[in-house]
Amino acid sequence: MPKSLFFVFWFAIACPALAQQPTPPAAATYRVTPRKANELVHTKLAVRFDYAKRYLYGQAELTLKPHGVATDSLVLDAQGMDIKTVELQQGITRLPVKFNYNQRQLLIQLGRKMPAGQAYTIRIDYTAKPDELDAKGSTAIGEAKGLYFINPDSAVAGKPVQIWTQGETESNSAWFPTIDKPNQKTTTEISLTVPAKYVTLSNGRLTGQTPAGPGLRTDTWRLDEPCAPYLVMLAVGDFRITRDTWRGKEVSYYLEPQYAAQARAIFGRTPAMLEFFSQRLGVDFPWPNYRQVVVRDYTAGAMENATASLFGEQAQGTARELLDWEYNGVEREIAHELFHHWFGDYVTAESWSNLTMNESFANFSEVLWAEHAHGPDAGAEQAERSRRNYLRDLSNHTKPLVRFQYAHQEDLFDNVTYQKGGSILNMLRAELGEDVFFRGLQRYLTQNAFGTGEPHQLRLALEEASGRDLNWFFEQWYYRAGHPIVTIDYHWDATRKRESVIIHQTQAGTPFRLPLQVDIYTNGRARRYAATLRHAVDTLYFPAATRPELVNVDAEKVLLWQKQDHKTLANFAYQYRHAPHYLDHREALTAAQNQPTDPLAHQILLGGLRDQSAALRQSAIEALDLKNTALRQAATPELARLATTDSVPRVRAAALLALGSLREKRYLAVFSQALGSRSYAVQGAALQGLLPLDPAQALARATAFEADNQGALTVALANVYGAAGGPAQWPLMLTKFDAADPNGRFGMLDGFIEILGRLDDATALEQGLTRLRDLTVKFKPYVDSQRIIGLLRQVQQRQATRPQAARAAALVAQATAAIEAAK
Repeated sequence: MPKSLFFVFWFAIACPALAQQPTPPAAATYRVTPRKANELVHTKLAVRFDYAKRYLYGQAELTLKPHGVATDSLVLDAQGMDIKTVELQQGITRLPVKFNYNQRQLLIQLGRKMPAGQAYTIRIDYTAKPDELDAKGSTAIGEAKGLYFINPDSAVAGKPVQIWTQGETESNSAWFPTIDKPNQKTTTEISLTVPAKYVTLSNGRLTGQTPAGPGLRTDTWRLDEPCAPYLVMLAVGDFRITRDTWRGKEVSYYLEPQYAAQARAIFGRTPAMLEFFSQRLGVDFPWPNYRQVVVRDYTAGAMENATASLFGEQAQGTARELLDWEYNGVEREIAHELFHHWFGDYVTAESWSNLTMNESFANFSEVLWAEHAHGPDAGAEQAERSRRNYLRDLSNHTKPLVRFQYAHQEDLFDNVTYQKGGSILNMLRAELGEDVFFRGLQRYLTQNAFGTGEPHQLRLALEEASGRDLNWFFEQWYYRAGHPIVTIDYHWDATRKRESVIIHQTQAGTPFRLPLQVDIYTNGRARRYAATLRHAVDTLYFPAATRPELVNVDAEKVLLWQKQDHKTLANFAYQYRHAPHYLDHREALTAAQNQPTDPLAHQILLGGLRDQSAALRQSAIEALDLKNTALRQAATPELARLATTDSVPRVRAAALLALGSLREKRYLAVFSQALGSRSYAVQGAALQGLLPLDPAQALARATAFEADNQGALTVALANVYGAAGGPAQWPLMLTKFDAADPNGRFGMLDGFIEILGRLDDATALEQGLTRLRDLTVKFKPYVDSQRIIGLLRQVQQRQATRPQAARAAALVAQATAAIEAAK
């Protein structure tokens, strides 16, 4: 489940205003795995909805059995409900039973001892009131109400009326009584009575649809395979269904009507993913069907509900919007949620402390699918993105992957559980080899089918498959915090004809054991050697009759470490030309960027502009120092070529932005041509390039785009209006700002600052400065708040001689105080 965790950390990298800060340490409370006094067997629900009150009226029949020993009581999670009756079902007889309820848990007295293993059924009539619930959310999961009514009174024109649920971690108990723990498993039967005009979705198969009175219909969904309570779901709304199949199983996509034409463009790779993951894992997709639904105002990114994954509205768009989508967005999410149906749904983390058994695998699947569908560079790009996201936040470095101590389970949805865990699995795959690694995963899945798992069981399965002891690997990577921090030095001994590689591990604590591969390049050829680091300082010796052109440590580029690699720039230039991997090239580009005046660095960067990887072409563009005359003269013909002919919109856009930074009128024709692109990203970059050269034309072209703009083009409009517009453009800027996601809002920052500095309108000043204040306060942990405060003070300075000077000063002072006071 990527949730908004991905979004927040992605935009922290993408936006130049952002800088991560450490977070407070987790509480040192040991979290035990929840005891199973009773075990869920089957959950039968009949629910209907009061849209005006935002209530759910439900009848729950829960079948359970005592686990291990007899019991005369049952504790259920039931958050913020009205409990009307509780009855013990005995055949056709219902016997009222005593219960106590504290608005969080329902304690039921069964009236007699139930023997261990003997099933019994409890029936509960209740009303769920999710909007009245005071529930803790998190950075990853925005709210924890469990059940969400979207625009139930149709008050927002153009916005659909929907109901949907979000159960992870323990929020489904806000809409039905259950034992809301990941080590429980239940089959389900859910009947939803809804307005007949709406489509419903829940877990498993739709087994019946019957009229339920004027304008109403009852749909019944049944899942015969057990899943954890947090994976139970429902969705109700005006969805259009597009149906595919895979091996005879239905694969369906539920979108709003206006996006239905793009359903296969968005989700159409799902059958191929099902086939690939089934074959690679050696375990066929274990569920009866698979559906994916897109909803409004979702609290996170997406969720792997059993058989029915739910996505936020980022997963639907127009045909034009899809032109700018990248793998790291929706396609990555689709792979991630699908892979959870093996790791998370089929075998569920035994406790939240072991969340790595769900989320690390889903993160790893993003690399697997990218490799398979888009090639090795795409997989390596995704793997490197995960490594960077983990490494960039110092607070990640103090947390073990398996975490038995935490303040709240929501805190576990972080870069350690996702990105570090996925990187560890990628290392383990390299260490064991593809075939052995996936045989081990097959053993883990089959041995724990429809049950739960933890890393010890994974270790044992991999040991069975490999015949190797892996305790050392799991101890240092799963149960220990941090990672290696190394420096790498080189020395060639002409007398002994050998190359020395000296590696220092400088992190605190015990050195890591690090198996790795080293490639020694001499006379244009590479020879590979295996080595293992074990000490604070390890010196590795390799035969070398002549000085190597390159020594490539961690030749497969899979280790999760921070390194200072003391290669020369000539070594990096050779690495770019001869080493085969994406990260080999990226490292060389970074080295070149750090030495911008060296002619050899120019050669590397110019080579990067022609790299087969779109990501590396983009990186090379962004690494260019165009203030350097020699580099600018050599690079601009390539930039013009990329800006006009590259097949990847993000590369064209990056090239256009680079050319725009030159402010040279000879590129007016390039910008004008690019404004005719169907890509919003390309159009936005072209408009930004046009602005300093011809503000009047940029304003005219921006006005022409008002009827159709999204993403980067919307940001460009805001910046053009900020620089060249006036009061007439302010209402549109405000509307677009409010409609944008945080990435877009931060992108509009410069435009907002510019126009607010010259508007003689007290209302507009308050509207703009208040929004910038609230945005900064909300995302303060991820932004350079002092920079934003500086920009706000620029507004005050520009207003100093204007009629609203006093009002601007007061608003900026209020905003500054709020930002500085925010945590």
